[in-house]
Amino acid sequence: MIATIVPIAMALFAVAALLNLYRLAIGPDIVDRILALDTLMINSIALIVLSNIWMGFGMLFELALLIALMGFVSTVAMSKYLLRGDVIE
Repeated sequence: MIATIVPIAMALFAVAALLNLYRLAIGPDIVDRILALDTLMINSIALIVLSNIWMGFGMLFELALLIALMGFVSTVAMSKYLLRGDVIE
């Protein structure tokens, strides 16, 4: 069951990542581009976790955790820069 569901889920997340790349490239506003980048990070985390489940070894979960942390910090930093014009006060 998992052997058929995981590749389907990976394909759907890959399509979502491609749509996020499209929004990142032609987003009408900088806020749309920041949100597309954050969603692209989430999709890449999902692809890493799904590929880890599919392959059957647990070495890539740390990588997914690091990407999630970098995605959160970068989203907060870009949002602070848009609001205040400076990241560090």
